[in-house]
Amino acid sequence: MNLNQLYYFKTVAKLQHFTRAANELNISQPSLSYAMSSLEEELNTYLFEKQGRNVTLTKYGKLFLTHVENALEELELGKRQLQKLTSDFQGRIDIAYLYPLAPRYIPKMVRSFLDIYENRDITFTFFQGITNDLILGLKSQKYDVIFSSFVKDETDIEFIPILKQHLVIAVPLNHPLAEYDSIDLKEIEKYPLVVYNKETGLGKLTLEVFKEAGVNADIISEAENEQALYGLVAENFGISLAADIPEIKHYDIKAINVNSDLCTRSIYMGYLKNRYTSPTTKRFISYVKNSSFAI
Repeated sequence: MNLNQLYYFKTVAKLQHFTRAANELNISQPSLSYAMSSLEEELNTYLFEKQGRNVTLTKYGKLFLTHVENALEELELGKRQLQKLTSDFQGRIDIAYLYPLAPRYIPKMVRSFLDIYENRDITFTFFQGITNDLILGLKSQKYDVIFSSFVKDETDIEFIPILKQHLVIAVPLNHPLAEYDSIDLKEIEKYPLVVYNKETGLGKLTLEVFKEAGVNADIISEAENEQALYGLVAENFGISLAADIPEIKHYDIKAINVNSDLCTRSIYMGYLKNRYTSPTTKRFISYVKNSSFAI
């Protein structure tokens, strides 16, 4: 059974005449008759019966027609959706990004993209996560574009640096270090630390910074994102080396600059190399490459 046979069957059922159906389908009548005979043979039943020059559906043909119409309608729906999603001026782009980008960077950048007239009919779905999960989602094609930390040895992914983010020492307002506006990284050795989960991009970076700076860190707890770290710091669980995002002002903590070039990390846009990319996604990638937005 093939798709052509189903279209042929539906047309014969509608017109109840093989010659007229063959003309509408632009095939010869013998070819149409052979296709319907083969279909009946495969189904092991008669779908049509003759009534003079016309044909009508048998009881079993009527039953089969219901399923054929539903199947063809579903295929047409899928075809229309694919055409929409892969058109030049419509479609959906699935993006995923790190938590710090959620409050400002992503909304501002996507809104600016959609404000361009030719992009007005494009839709987005938004996801958040840690770098490892974003990478997995991109490779499984759940996401079209991600915004994450750089990951070594991911040769199938094109990483484009889009912005830099500073790390600061976050301390409670009543902490001894709170009187300083900047400190050396070694100063944090004296205090317990709450840090990013080591499976996150920033968690890995933090450990590398400690190692390169020769800091013997007293790590007592881990958390997944800035909000969790800020909350723990505000409640005196420890101090933290964390990303400086605007939401920090909502917590009873102070952000202290670090006298070190190590405390900066780049955030990258990532997408799969050598894979089909829709025209709208390509345009979005190009837009991000040539735009500048702050967190």
